[in-house]
Amino acid sequence: MNYTLNQLRIFHKITQTKSITKAADELHLTQPAVSIQLKNFQNQFEIPLTETVNKKIYITDFGYEIAIAAEKILEEAMGIQDKLMSFKGKLTGKLKLSTVSTGKYVLPYFLSVFLKQNPGINLVLDVTNRQKVTENLEKNEIDFGLTSMTIDSLRLETIEMLKNQLVLVGSPTLKSKKWENPDPTFLQEVPLIYREKGSGTRYIMEEYISSHGLNVNQKLELTSNEAVKQATIAGLGYSIVPMIGIKNELQLKQLEVIQMKDLPIISTWNLVWPVGKKITPIMSAFIKFIELEKAQIIDQYFPYAKFI
Repeated sequence: MNYTLNQLRIFHKITQTKSITKAADELHLTQPAVSIQLKNFQNQFEIPLTETVNKKIYITDFGYEIAIAAEKILEEAMGIQDKLMSFKGKLTGKLKLSTVSTGKYVLPYFLSVFLKQNPGINLVLDVTNRQKVTENLEKNEIDFGLTSMTIDSLRLETIEMLKNQLVLVGSPTLKSKKWENPDPTFLQEVPLIYREKGSGTRYIMEEYISSHGLNVNQKLELTSNEAVKQATIAGLGYSIVPMIGIKNELQLKQLEVIQMKDLPIISTWNLVWPVGKKITPIMSAFIKFIELEKAQIIDQYFPYAKFI
């Protein structure tokens, strides 16, 4: 066999994307170049790696076995490069994080400068919901999680990042006299828009409703903050959402905050990792960076958070 690292990299990407076109896009190559390398790689095996049915590519069982081996070889090859950079005194490798979806408005500002200072670090960032962040931490698949709620099932080390403010919002097209100092029972009379189960925002919203003994009948469940926001703008209902994700919509008067008893709700975005986890040099550097630069980043990008 005479396969190259480039062929392994291309085949591995094809198994991930299930598409030559998508693999080419992600690798910044032309589709013909990817097809040629796949063909040359296949020619070294007597058993098919892929098969095409109705113009769609499928990976064979043998192909998946080769993909697993390819991933290990590529990781070893990357490790050689990491060792070279390490001897030069530079940080290299992956920084793996998982954040609740609202964290996408926060985390990039803390990552930007750090990654510019350490160009040898590759970022792997999963934007998901609280349940998946918890699972990633439990399985030790990530270095850090970012969540705005405590995770009682795990013992975690924590760095407080930023205050999180959740408010009740509605479309101005629905505005009525009931918006003036409304009682929480108002939420029993209107349709409410929820995030999906497993979302921290949904949990906080349900806790608020439960703590006030409300019986909500009209519900709409959506799977992203953006979907909830757009549905609320369209007048499909009301929702309790993080303030940080609707600032533009408030300025454009597409949404309006409704004042209500025990609102807004204040929580905190925390950077977390399991107690006892082996701290890598990259993790240690990021922790030190946050501790040193957090106040300046908050002053520059989130000055309002100091007053929450």
